[in-house]
Amino acid sequence: MTILAVFKSRAQALDCIAALKGEGIPTQPISNPHEARVGCGVSARFEENFLPRARRIIAKRGYSSFAGYMKQSGHTFVFL
Repeated sequence: MTILAVFKSRAQALDCIAALKGEGIPTQPISNPHEARVGCGVSARFEENFLPRARRIIAKRGYSSFAGYMKQSGHTFVFL
């Protein structure tokens, strides 16, 4: 299942993606889905099995523009 770490800031999203990749988590940038309602930011996309590790990394870095996690549900995304 696909998970998104949603950001309001493109710069912080890209920093997060680099940090996750640096910790061995395969991550891709994607545009925030409409359902996020946080503007035209960028999300970090990764698989659900990496969520516990990603949570620790993102929490440790304290991103001010982090808006939360979303999970794919059919053809849409919903906040966890």
